Amino acid sequence: MSASLDDLPLRDDLRGQMPYGAPQASLPVTLNVNENTHPVPEDVADDILDAIAQALRDINRYPDREFTGLREGFAGYLGHGLQAEQIWAGNGSNEVLHHLLQAFAGPGRTAFGFTPTYSMYPLLTGATGATYVSGTRGEDFTLTASDAADQIDRAQPDVVFLCAPNNPTGTPLRLDVIEAVYEASRGIVIVDEAYQEFAPRDEPSALTLLPGRERLVVSRTMSKAFAFAGARVGYLAADPAVIDALRLVRLPYHLSALTQAAATAALRHAPTMLGMVDDIVAQRDRISATLSALGYSPYESWSNFVLFGGVKDPQATWRGLYDRGILVRDVGLPHTLRVSAGSEDESTAFLEALASL
Repeated sequence: MSASLDDLPLRDDLRGQMPYGAPQASLPVTLNVNENTHPVPEDVADDILDAIAQALRDINRYPDREFTGLREGFAGYLGHGLQAEQIWAGNGSNEVLHHLLQAFAGPGRTAFGFTPTYSMYPLLTGATGATYVSGTRGEDFTLTASDAADQIDRAQPDVVFLCAPNNPTGTPLRLDVIEAVYEASRGIVIVDEAYQEFAPRDEPSALTLLPGRERLVVSRTMSKAFAFAGARVGYLAADPAVIDALRLVRLPYHLSALTQAAATAALRHAPTMLGMVDDIVAQRDRISATLSALGYSPYESWSNFVLFGGVKDPQATWRGLYDRGILVRDVGLPHTLRVSAGSEDESTAFLEALASL
């Protein structure tokens, strides 16, 4: 007979917790986890394969512990005068965020996020033994500089999460909010820009705020715009002192030689990879417009997904779409569902299935 969790000496604060997970199903159209549904272009894939093959020749040796080439690649991609010593990376942005919490949160400390936001923030916080504190947003899920700063001033957390644009709502986050939160905070302020490449091109990134703000961190991922979700590569930009702090908590050789080779090769083709972004944004906007025409209420989105309200029975609608071969996400917000912007065919399939309901 196998044991259960109750039979094990599990940490008390983990008892009753549920692991992160989105429904997985082999359906024709899966638009529930904000993946980039466009495959990596063939010529880019060939170059990545060549880089991996080259790395395999020395696979008997440990990888570059400082992943120097990859950090230089990220610095070049991000621009804004960033240098390699200001860059960190990990196995997906979740590991990068976990490193930050290990270094700056932990037992007796708090992390703060404005609910609703990315559901991994409290899970990552709890895993380090810190306490997660939930703030609030406006009815349309927006944040104002004054309200956000007031909440931070009252809570005085050790770590603040700002998701820009926000997941699961797609809500934009203006730079004045980030500035106000930073001024009101005494701790590390993390701006999670996982979906930044899908924002309007003329909107500035939080990277512009880094100079002179040693407690500010901007995290990114290759999972979305770079169609690299299966490779698990996340990264951040910050003051070099923050990078030094993260070295204290990372596991030895945490980025494999194969991961470094694949990501470095993909970055060499950034313009080609990002060429897919315009197609995805076009489908996102098409989905929003059609949802409005169908009588739903899509929220403004600067991401690669759309949260829409006006769903009388989300569970029934989710099931109806599922039965038609379409997988979307019920994120638990009343009378809403969320759909990722897929290819033109996938988006059409979703919209036609929803209309048929």
